Amino acid sequence: MVVALGCSLPGAYPSREVLLEAAVDALASEGLAVTGRSAWWTSAAWPDPAAPAYLNGVVLVETRLPASEVLEALHRVEARFGRVRAEANAPRTLDLDLIAHGRTVLNGAVVVPHPRAHERLFVMGPLTQIAPGWRHPVNGRTAAALAAAATVGMDAKPAA
Repeated sequence: MVVALGCSLPGAYPSREVLLEAAVDALASEGLAVTGRSAWWTSAAWPDPAAPAYLNGVVLVETRLPASEVLEALHRVEARFGRVRAEANAPRTLDLDLIAHGRTVLNGAVVVPHPRAHERLFVMGPLTQIAPGWRHPVNGRTAAALAAAATVGMDAKPAA
């Protein structure tokens, strides 16, 4: 399973990096065992690049939970870190996205794979670091190929 993490605000933490490290650790309390992780990547905010920049990364996770329960668990972790869903694309303390749940394809209340992740360099770039041969469950392209073809977040790069 692939989960993307991102934040533009540190919330109660001293930095975005510290917040994201704590979020990675918090996944275990929800039955999500992290088995691999990327470096943190930075990118400008979208659609307003004047807003605080984002820090993003990707983790590989093992769990017995179905996709719907994974999504609920991710929302609980976001809430613990002060995530408020008030305005689309607003700066936020934590954003957790279920990118893929194995080869599962769902198009109902829960949608997997994530419908836009394959277009985003700030998701596919980090995923390429840890699983370049990962294949998208619908289009069959590898993470490396998707990163090379990404059209969103083109300024994304590993954080210094």
